[in-house]
Amino acid sequence: MIYKSKMKLFKTLAFLFGVIGLALLINNGCKKNEINELYHKFPDKTWHRFNFLSFEVPLINVKKPYDVYLFARFTHDFQYNTLDFNMIMNTPAGEERIKEYQLNVKSKAGSFLIECKNDSCEGVVLLKRELYLSKQGILKIEIENLTPRLVTEGVMGIGIRVIESGK
Repeated sequence: MIYKSKMKLFKTLAFLFGVIGLALLINNGCKKNEINELYHKFPDKTWHRFNFLSFEVPLINVKKPYDVYLFARFTHDFQYNTLDFNMIMNTPAGEERIKEYQLNVKSKAGSFLIECKNDSCEGVVLLKRELYLSKQGILKIEIENLTPRLVTEGVMGIGIRVIESGK
C-alpha cells in the first residue's frame, strides 16, 4: 500500500516537473528580440552644438546581428527641416565606423514629417542594419550635432536603440 502511494506521488511530481519544463522551454522560445535603448534628455529642450553625446550599449549575444537606430524627440519649436549629425561607432572588437546622417523632420512647407503625439514628435533614422559582432562587450556610439548654429532649440532628447535584426 505504501509502495503504491509513493509511486503515485513520484508520477505526479514527474508530471509537474515535465509541465514546468515545457512551459519554460516555450517561454524561452517565444522571447522577443533583445532591445537596448539609451536616451539623453535635454532639460532646456536645446542641443548645444559642441555637446557630444556618448552611449555605451552592452551586447552579449553575438550570434545574431543587430540593427542600430538613432531616435530624436522634438517640440513644435524645432525650426529646421533636418537634424544633421555625425556618428562614430566603436564595436567591442575595436572596429570604428564614422558616418554623417540627416534625419528628415519637416517638409519644405514646414509641416512635420515624423510622428507627433501631443506636444512632442519623434523621428528615427537607421544607423546600421545587420551589425555583426565578432566579440561581445560594449558598443560605443558618439553623436555630434552638425547643425550650423551654437544651439538647436526644440530638441527634447536623443537616444540610441539597438535591436536584434530579423523580425
